[in-house]
Amino acid sequence: MAETEATAPTEQPVLEEKKLKYLDFVQLVTIYVVVCCSTIYEYAKENSGPLRAGVQTVEGAVKAVVGPVFEKFQDVPFQLLYFADRKVDESIIELEYHVPVLLKQVWTAARELVFEVQRAGFVDITKTAYIKYEPVAEQYAVTAWRSLNGVPLFAQLAQIMVPTAAYWAERYNQAVAYTAERGYTVSYYMPLVPIERISKTFGADENVAADVSANGGE
Repeated sequence: MAETEATAPTEQPVLEEKKLKYLDFVQLVTIYVVVCCSTIYEYAKENSGPLRAGVQTVEGAVKAVVGPVFEKFQDVPFQLLYFADRKVDESIIELEYHVPVLLKQVWTAARELVFEVQRAGFVDITKTAYIKYEPVAEQYAVTAWRSLNGVPLFAQLAQIMVPTAAYWAERYNQAVAYTAERGYTVSYYMPLVPIERISKTFGADENVAADVSANGGE
């Protein structure tokens, strides 16, 4: 009895060491799936009627063959999962060692953005971000357009799509202006499409500029 009490404390650290730190949910999901499948199988077996005897015979034969193999390798899946769990732990420790400053910077920026949204409101922050990053996005858009415009197929497609896009952009602007005149709040959240500015920005491409201006001025 004394020996049993003496060995009990030494077994506890081993059990603690074998616990999964990150992938325990995989083990829980597996257990849940096994229980569900077992329940369905038992229900099907109980309601198999005349086939029940045959099912039990097959079940006994399968248990006789698979049972010893299962007993021999039953710990292998957990050992593999435990190995993967340790690798995840090592990766996270390595990541925290190399990029703690970056994570802190990201967290600080996210926290400042949340605070600014709470202080000034989502709409104002969105408009500020739009004003701040619009010139950069516009520059990249022009560069990308001129690069793609050198592709013959893209140039032909643009001649078809640009007038259509300009037409619907003009109709969209008219709809926004109509809602603003009616005093609808939704118009405050809907920016106008700067058709003339787009025409000037992409003015290096005479065909695009002409198509946008012609359709925007209708």
